[in-house]
Amino acid sequence: MSEKIKYEIEFVIQSSPQLLYQYISTPSGLSEWYSDNVNSRGQLFTFIWDDSEEEAKLLNKKNGERIKFRWVEDEEDGNDYFFELRIQVDEITKDVSLMVTDFSEDDEIEENKMLWENQVSNLKQVLGSS
Repeated sequence: MSEKIKYEIEFVIQSSPQLLYQYISTPSGLSEWYSDNVNSRGQLFTFIWDDSEEEAKLLNKKNGERIKFRWVEDEEDGNDYFFELRIQVDEITKDVSLMVTDFSEDDEIEENKMLWENQVSNLKQVLGSS
């Protein structure tokens, strides 16, 4: 398996950072836009889509600012890949952005970016920001 490449995407979102944080850091918030359902037991989050399940470990979070996960499968394979959702507020304009950091195979980056764009589009609809 080839080494995955880190990439980052920025999405401008019309929302308060506090509200946005609820949607990126809680199982109920994440299940409204990221996957069909999300369960958590301590640091372990289970993301459910149609007929598949993926488990991710919460690596760290900073209240109101960011949350970082590692897929359990990556951890078991000895990889230190992660995905992070971070809220950034422009000092001058006060524009709120969601910064997504993720890893992907080189030939899947564009496809995965489109997947994030679809997911964040769902998030914007939930927030009334589209």
